[in-house]
Amino acid sequence: MKARPPEHTAAELPRIRVVAAALFDADGQVLIADRPAGKPLAGRWEFPGGKVALGETDEEALQRELREELGVEVLAARRSVTLSHGYADRIVELSMWVVERYRGEPRALDGQRLKWVPVGQLPHEDLLEADRPFIEALQPRP
Repeated sequence: MKARPPEHTAAELPRIRVVAAALFDADGQVLIADRPAGKPLAGRWEFPGGKVALGETDEEALQRELREELGVEVLAARRSVTLSHGYADRIVELSMWVVERYRGEPRALDGQRLKWVPVGQLPHEDLLEADRPFIEALQPRP
């Protein structure tokens, strides 16, 4: 008989704080990035960002991650949505930031592919489950 791996309760899973960014181009399209080979969920799409380091605020992490991953400097951003998403092995506490102003042209500095997508096209992209709730938050309001 094969042993089954232990099941974890939500309280036992590691919690990871993450920031994600909605960057827009001049045409109002939003930038998404794929997860590079070697990372969990490689090949799926997500909003750029990353883990919040110990002792770092969410805003500091956002600025650092976008500088390291995309080579852009965040000049103004506002928190949009905060949520938690449970994966089998961890809980991600994710905050979405709308970047209102930035300097530089986003470039793939972390081995990821980048693409600009019309906001209305986001539901058709293979976005990570944790990022999917942000789609509605980014839709224009009548």
